Amino acid sequence: MTSTDSRHGGVLGSSGWFDDFHPGQRMRHFRAATVGEIEGSGPAKQVMNTAQAHFNDHFLTGSTLGDERLVFGLATASLVYGLASQDTAEHAVAELGWSRLRFLAPVHHGDTIEAFSEVVSVTPGADDEAPGTVVFRHWGRKQDKVVVFEGERSVLLLRRVPGPSSQEPTAPVQ
Repeated sequence: MTSTDSRHGGVLGSSGWFDDFHPGQRMRHFRAATVGEIEGSGPAKQVMNTAQAHFNDHFLTGSTLGDERLVFGLATASLVYGLASQDTAEHAVAELGWSRLRFLAPVHHGDTIEAFSEVVSVTPGADDEAPGTVVFRHWGRKQDKVVVFEGERSVLLLRRVPGPSSQEPTAPVQ
């Protein structure tokens, strides 16, 4: 389902507007993603993270974290937030911040991550048309159902505009 909205000049999903969220609402996001070599260790090198567990193949041999390199934590957080974005931030005006990041279990290259979200709070804008702030708690788990990450994310979301711009189109938009 899509709807047209002149504020974005194109086609948008029919859900995920500020008005669609309420505290306590939970979502399991449709997509999952397997972490590859480049996305798993590349960011650690780009930010000059000196923890060898991210880029030294032999550093963790025999450790309790496993024998393989660890995925950089912020790459895991970004992946979880990215998997959640279609449902939670498609109508975002701005990403306001991340907080309460917790890395709960190791992630290795080849692990597949799926994302979940819960609405923590909803704060309306100054009037009925102004964007509002939604705080989400996101978490990700691996293919073995172990939760590896959780964190909160604040997003400024557009409100659904009443009238023709929020109606479903009668013909496909080209």
